[in-house]
Amino acid sequence: MMRKYEVIFILHPSLDEDAVKANIEKFKGVIENGGGTIENVDFWGKRKLAYEISKVNDGYYTLVHFNANPELPKELDRVFRITDGVIRHIIIKKEA
Repeated sequence: MMRKYEVIFILHPSLDEDAVKANIEKFKGVIENGGGTIENVDFWGKRKLAYEISKVNDGYYTLVHFNANPELPKELDRVFRITDGVIRHIIIKKEA
């Protein structure tokens, strides 16, 4: 059964443009290879963080809306945790 999710993640500001695009494609690939479908990818660009995280004050924000089975967010969370350059992420199940 497919459910609707959204994920927002913040990448480290020291990454260059190619590394940011590569990371976004990597996370899209995890969703698609896990049987999910991506509805929308919204790259917000470099923004100031609400508060300092590990002496970093800004980052690259990306919002992704996708449909997936209930197991996929666990795998996506694991990939976010082991990927260098990810400052923060959150995966939210949306009400249908």
